Amino acid sequence: MYTIKGKTCDWELVIGLETHIEVLSNSKIFSGASANYNPTIAPNTQVSMVDVAMPGMLPVLNEHCVEQAIKFGLGINAEISHKSMFARKQYFYPDLPQGYQISQPANEPPVVGRGWIEIMGDDGKQKKIFIERAHLEQDAGKLKHDMHPTKSFADYNRTGVALLEIVTFLDTKNPENNSYITSPDEAERYLREIREIARALGVSKANMEEGSMRADVNVSVRPVGDTKFRTRTETKNMVSFKFIKNAIEYEARRQIEIYENGGTVSQDTMRYSQGDGTTSVLRSKEDALDYRYFPDPDLLPLYIDDETIERIRKTMPELPSATRARYINDLGLAEYDAARLTETTDISHWFDVAVGDNKQRAKPIANWMISELFAHPENWDVTNEKTVSDDGAPRIITPSDLAMLVDMISENQINGKQAKEIFIKMLDGESGTPQDIADKFGMKQITDTSAIESAVDAVIAANASQVEQYKSGKVGLLGFFVGNVMKATGGKANPAIVNEIIRKKLA
Repeated sequence: MYTIKGKTCDWELVIGLETHIEVLSNSKIFSGASANYNPTIAPNTQVSMVDVAMPGMLPVLNEHCVEQAIKFGLGINAEISHKSMFARKQYFYPDLPQGYQISQPANEPPVVGRGWIEIMGDDGKQKKIFIERAHLEQDAGKLKHDMHPTKSFADYNRTGVALLEIVTFLDTKNPENNSYITSPDEAERYLREIREIARALGVSKANMEEGSMRADVNVSVRPVGDTKFRTRTETKNMVSFKFIKNAIEYEARRQIEIYENGGTVSQDTMRYSQGDGTTSVLRSKEDALDYRYFPDPDLLPLYIDDETIERIRKTMPELPSATRARYINDLGLAEYDAARLTETTDISHWFDVAVGDNKQRAKPIANWMISELFAHPENWDVTNEKTVSDDGAPRIITPSDLAMLVDMISENQINGKQAKEIFIKMLDGESGTPQDIADKFGMKQITDTSAIESAVDAVIAANASQVEQYKSGKVGLLGFFVGNVMKATGGKANPAIVNEIIRKKLA
């Protein structure tokens, strides 16, 4: 359990996340304007009359955006509502031309109802995180405050791009239920899982760095053992895993300090300062009533039939949770290794290509990836399979490189020490396959028993006193003899054969 030590007691965190992902679609959710939003496109060049609320312009629901939402809902094991509504969420801000946002009301079933995903908990075991809903809504525009000393500018290219808001579930009726996020690390794992599900399904790019995935972070604290939930705060529009973790940690400590000094935490919306990693109050937190939801009179109720749901289900690829189960059940990997190898779909694809149809490779390749490749991201581009470096750039190690290295070990061509040396040479930019490198630098393992036996005889002859000690019961000296034989053969002798011959000679 993740806890924070206070002056009076230990405290635990209760974390809720509202995650917004931009839905991949050619056009916006209620207009025909291009949804290919990105910051490099000239401002206000992808805007329709509907997007900027010109009088008489009516929204038309984009069917593809609905199907994308259904696909995501199936990916998080959720209920798909057969009927849902769109409503106007009232608030005024210059980046929202209509003066309201078309969304799905909190008191009505959304397109995607209750669901769940699994993440690795802080105890190393799989943990279910329940999701309350995922609803469709339109994105707002973007304000720019750094282009003029006294003016702000509005770019409406992003206005009307479809968003899917995914809200975690907190079981207030059964507060002892711990199937919710309880630490900064779990928050990051949850968000990464949401991102990879969205990417695997083609629902969203879900890139935090470009703003196509954002999160509002709700945090509250309570003494360890307490089953009552306390007041939460919400930190808005977080676009970095690192900053989200920092904000959770800081906000939790801020609330603990307030409680331990006899104060009360107010339900506020917070802003996060990237400069010093602190949170501060932005405004009082709104409730649903503040938004004055009412049904949008320009949009009919949305009906989804079973045939549509099943048609979409049949197009679903393997999702990260299914990939993890396959790694554990079919390939015999540990839960931790399976979780690391499914952190992104690119990583799991790389692993699958390296393993190929040889399941015996799975465990050693997993070990090499987690212990070595993950530590050298500059030499490992999961989306790139180049075998040589360009213009002095680091060499990219490919799935076939690692598969060959592992096969050479299993075939007794090289030992573990030699494999590590070959790997280091690849990291240093040495060209060619592992086999080529082993040949070039004379790293092949000696498996000729007669050659090894000669080396063993020489070591035994030179260490008569150690031989007598071994025969008198000091069997720990076996390592002494093995080490000397390996030294005499330049580390090339097969250690298993060396051990076997020495045991026989000294028996």
